[in-house]
Amino acid sequence: MVQKQELGRFEGAERYILDEELAQIVNVSMAMEMPLLLKGEPGTGKTMLAYAIAGSLRMPLIVLNVKSSMKLLEALYQYDTLTRLNDSRFGDSKRDVSNIEEYIKMGKIGQAFSADVRTVLLIDEIDKADSDFQDDMLDVLDQMQFDVLEIDKTVRAKHRPVIIITSNAKKDLSDPFLGRCNFHHIAFPEPDMMRRIIGVHFPGLNDNLAAACIKAFYRLRELHGIEKKPATRELINWIRAIKADPDFKVETLTPGNLPYMGVLFKKSGDLAIVSQQASRLRL
Repeated sequence: MVQKQELGRFEGAERYILDEELAQIVNVSMAMEMPLLLKGEPGTGKTMLAYAIAGSLRMPLIVLNVKSSMKLLEALYQYDTLTRLNDSRFGDSKRDVSNIEEYIKMGKIGQAFSADVRTVLLIDEIDKADSDFQDDMLDVLDQMQFDVLEIDKTVRAKHRPVIIITSNAKKDLSDPFLGRCNFHHIAFPEPDMMRRIIGVHFPGLNDNLAAACIKAFYRLRELHGIEKKPATRELINWIRAIKADPDFKVETLTPGNLPYMGVLFKKSGDLAIVSQQASRLRL
């Protein structure tokens, strides 16, 4: 039987700016013991939310980074046949070769189920997986158990993890999957919210510099034809690069003088567009 563990309310973290609506859906999802599915473009803080919850509530964080080729079994457990074969051949291991259980290693979901305390389980970029992986995974998370076929054993969760699932919305998720999660779309921060986020990362940052960088950042995101718009982390790194330049002066930040564009844009085509169009920006 899955043990109950009372949780406090999540009200944000020192380095994570939380709006009221997001705080409510996080706390409701924990109370309902349902996975919370977060959608939004890269850089909106979906992944960092799981880190913030774990840190704020003092819970271990387990991260399952979903790959397009991943099979559900990898997330549950792996049977290390190669190590067992080597142990049987060379006979210098302390493991009992006849005991298959010694060669069963828990995957990320298995680790969350086996943990002695309640954990936060982050399932990152679920939209990379196929629909069978998604639906079968939620079956396991609903039942809070799975079978290890090689040893005819059922692994049952000691504690129900807090489950955060992220999607970059690059591929539609199945209706059964959506029906078994709570959902929240994290919109890209508005400039006022972005100023608060920047303030967390750069306490005491000059207001003129912050305003100029944020205004330029949003104008650059609007350029026509950009394939990968810069996200919050790129803005933070851009400000860090500017602050590291002892010769930079905020009044020199003009459409014709936007330094360190390689920090904001990581694709050659995007950099070419910036060099062609940036001089026409209104800053």
